[in-house]
Amino acid sequence: QPWLVVPDFTHHAHSASLSAVAVNNRYVVTGSRDETIQIYDMKKKIEHGALLQHNGTITCLEFYGTAHLLSGAEDGLICIWNTKRWECLKSIKAHKGHVTSLSIHPSGKLALSVGTDKTLRTWNLVEGRSAFIKNLKQNAHIIKWSPDGERYVTVITNKVDIYKLDTASITGTITTDKRISSLRFITDSILAIAGDDEIIRFYSCDSQKCLCEFKAHENRIKDIYSFEREGQHVIVTASSDGYIKMWNLDLTKIKDEPYLLCEVNTKARLTCLAVWLDRASEMKENSDKAANSSSQAHKDEKSSIVRKNEVSCTDKSDKKAKRKRKITPGKQKLEAPLQKKKKKRNSSA
Repeated sequence: QPWLVVPDFTHHAHSASLSAVAVNNRYVVTGSRDETIQIYDMKKKIEHGALLQHNGTITCLEFYGTAHLLSGAEDGLICIWNTKRWECLKSIKAHKGHVTSLSIHPSGKLALSVGTDKTLRTWNLVEGRSAFIKNLKQNAHIIKWSPDGERYVTVITNKVDIYKLDTASITGTITTDKRISSLRFITDSILAIAGDDEIIRFYSCDSQKCLCEFKAHENRIKDIYSFEREGQHVIVTASSDGYIKMWNLDLTKIKDEPYLLCEVNTKARLTCLAVWLDRASEMKENSDKAANSSSQAHKDEKSSIVRKNEVSCTDKSDKKAKRKRKITPGKQKLEAPLQKKKKKRNSSA
């Protein structure tokens, strides 16, 4: 069935352009040059309030599971947030300069961060303290763990260094022509890399060879995201040209160009992107299907994928927003500080 991208809500969330976005099973959070983090409850489709701990542009946001969010900013701080009450559990002075990127290990026990003090730092998240500091020759602007947590990568301008966890040493390097803007592990050993050109490249972490490259956009690619749905690997790309595109990637034929599923022109200058998947309705749909299917014949039925995929693109109509936008009518902006909201929250596992 054809895929569609339908705008669900648009909201003028920040007074400056957006710099980071993250999702978990319930919330979308956005960080901005206006120094705030805004929270959206995707189940209720309402704005949920703002986090005001940082001074300086929010540079990175990452959820760990359903209970925690980590944020990093130009003030050099990494903040650990509890997502049930949205309180700051710990504020760590992580870097002497800006925090440029952070990544949480799949175990949740440690995190890595890089900053403009030319260091790569390992954090013990159980105790909330620094565990290890490595000096880099230059400032890295991206750091990311592989899904299995066996390796991590840093990006310095146009160069990706691949590290093994057990030795903390570089096992290989990938160099591209242009500055790298975004990078994503498609599998434990395949990286998708996008940069300041129109091309997306897939690389093997083991051989550092380019497995495939294709022109995705008419302008530079700002962000790349991926998810798996019913065995299908989907790549989502956002470009300065305003387009969001969704691609089907066949990992058994990685050398073939991904197939374009759909595209939409947001008419905005995109800066970052995330995909929120409605896991709850997906699970309900699957259990309903299981209950209804009395024979094997129903197994081939494809569930309606599109409606449950929210491509949460950041709407960057910079400071001069000409029109006021709201999330779904009826629910207006939260005026009260978060602490006063004593309403009981259902924690969804």
